Amino acid sequence: MKFVPAGVVPFVALLLLQRRPVAGRALLVSGSGCPGHGLCRSNVQEQTRRQVALLNATAQELFSLYLKCQGEPFSSESDKLCNPAGIFFPAFRVNRTSERKEVMVAMYKLFAFLNASLGNITRDQEELNPMAKELLERLHNTTKTTRGLISNLTCLLCKNYNIFQVDVRYGDSSKGKSAFKKKQQGCQVLRKYVQVIGQAARVLLPHLSPS
Repeated sequence: MKFVPAGVVPFVALLLLQRRPVAGRALLVSGSGCPGHGLCRSNVQEQTRRQVALLNATAQELFSLYLKCQGEPFSSESDKLCNPAGIFFPAFRVNRTSERKEVMVAMYKLFAFLNASLGNITRDQEELNPMAKELLERLHNTTKTTRGLISNLTCLLCKNYNIFQVDVRYGDSSKGKSAFKKKQQGCQVLRKYVQVIGQAARVLLPHLSPS
């Protein structure tokens, strides 16, 4: 029997709603009803490894470029203004000894959140810094990689564990905030991203090693 709690958002819907806060709950399904099962490529694990490694390798550069493009006081007071302690970011409680399914679910939550946040940051930077072509390009490229990673994680969760819905909580939208607050929210999220992506790579990559 399938029980669908209130607020459940399927994977397909989540991919369409990344730019605004939504929430859902995990739903494990028995049988062959997982919609993403047949969408997995033969090299999905290797592709996922490469995407995580790429995000890890470019996170600090993205953050540094973001700070540079915001100007003062962000360039000189980043430790204070970009402290992510006061913002929501998905809890990351898995490690290398965690069950593989638990790791995959945690990674999906992390990168779905990141994808939505990148959408907010990109929208704000297109408004505030439309001439910052390099930054906008890096934001778009990071978003593209993240979306591909989410698609691959969706496949792996469906194929290996028959999970097609995951509880995802997103951060506050920056719409309606002042220019300063938009810049600050962006730098807080990107600072936290730099801190978390290295840990995520260390935990996830061993679980994606060829059997």
